[in-house]
Amino acid sequence: MASGRVGRDGRAGITAVKGARRPELRLPPLERWDGGPLQPDGDYDGLELKEADLAGQDGAGARFMDCALTGCALDETRLHHARFLDSVLTDVRGVGTDLAEATLRDVELLGARLGGTQLHGAVLERVVVRGGKLDFLNFRAARLKDVVFDGCVLIEPDFAGAHLERVEFLDCALKEADLTSATLKDVDLRGAAPLEIARGVDRLSGAVISPAQLLDLAPVLAAELGVRVEA
Repeated sequence: MASGRVGRDGRAGITAVKGARRPELRLPPLERWDGGPLQPDGDYDGLELKEADLAGQDGAGARFMDCALTGCALDETRLHHARFLDSVLTDVRGVGTDLAEATLRDVELLGARLGGTQLHGAVLERVVVRGGKLDFLNFRAARLKDVVFDGCVLIEPDFAGAHLERVEFLDCALKEADLTSATLKDVDLRGAAPLEIARGVDRLSGAVISPAQLLDLAPVLAAELGVRVEA
């Protein structure tokens, strides 16, 4: 929690939280995707998928490298165990997208509107999620390292059993998050407003929060500790 890690100001006696490393993306000239259906274990390299309707398609195990997905529909798209490497996903939308056990490395997710996305067991490394609204994301047992949530709204994200390392929340709304059995290391929550922890407030060790957030979380912390607060 707040004690011991209060940011990057370098004050004596204070351990600065380590910031997340950002992806460094330099997409090559892209070839326009031919619009055919996704293929399980398919290999997609250097492609631009623009306004593609991928709803209900099966791309389980597929690899997307140096790709740009823009305005694509991902409703019920099966991308279990898929890999997104050095890619940008812009304004994608969908409900029930299956990204369980997927790998996202050096990826930017911009302006997404996703609901009920399955990311349990997924691995996210050097990922920026900027803007958009993300409802009921399932990050159970996922591993997030060097991940930045910037200017987005997260409604009831489920981080139960997840491992978060060098994760930052910047100008985000984080509502009713579940941190049950999660492990946090160098997680910066100071930019989350509101910061609402529905479950697992006891797992905040390894995170940094602001004094104002500590006051807001006081009732939840008191309930967790079994402390009665009476006037």
